[in-house]
Amino acid sequence: MIPLQRAGFVRWFAPPGFLAAAILSLAALVAAIPTPAQQSSLAGQLLIAAPTMGDPRFVQTVILMVRHDHSGAMGIVVNRPLGERPLAALLEALGEKDPGALGDVPIFAGGPVQLELGFVIHSAEYRIDGTLDIDGRVAMTSHPQILRDIGNKQGPKRSLIAFGYAGWGPGQLESELEKRFWFTAPEDAKLVFETDRAKVWDDAVARRTQEL
Repeated sequence: MIPLQRAGFVRWFAPPGFLAAAILSLAALVAAIPTPAQQSSLAGQLLIAAPTMGDPRFVQTVILMVRHDHSGAMGIVVNRPLGERPLAALLEALGEKDPGALGDVPIFAGGPVQLELGFVIHSAEYRIDGTLDIDGRVAMTSHPQILRDIGNKQGPKRSLIAFGYAGWGPGQLESELEKRFWFTAPEDAKLVFETDRAKVWDDAVARRTQEL
């Protein structure tokens, strides 16, 4: 695993200039990763922690893989809820005040790397500049505009707001798969967005493509 960078959830409420730059940096980082061309890529699939997972950061986690190729891999944990926050407060922290953005939204811990970075996994019918298509059904956007659109009922049909991500260097994920630290399963929008978060890991394990 890429070394953990402890930033803390509170850093989302950092000075607006810093936070906006951080989100744009993540968008640039993801865009710079080459689109996977090999059939062995796990992009768009679910990575499921095996029952024998020894890393406490990933016990019973389910990760939506965003990118996976020769240069490494990146994914977002989808079953680690942190609680809810008002959309208006998130936007205000970004210097993006919008009194029309109403309601609270669930916030998730997307992984142990760069916890100060926030982004949104969402259904693929929504797209703005910088949206990264994952598999034609699910996409990722790392721009405050998507929060404004969600708050004004103009956002994607389904979404998950996360902070941090899971990352692997070249060959690291392949090594962990060989050691059977992880299982895989086809991406399922219900598991990503709808299933009770307490049941996501059990349901994902039942759909795994390898034997325990």
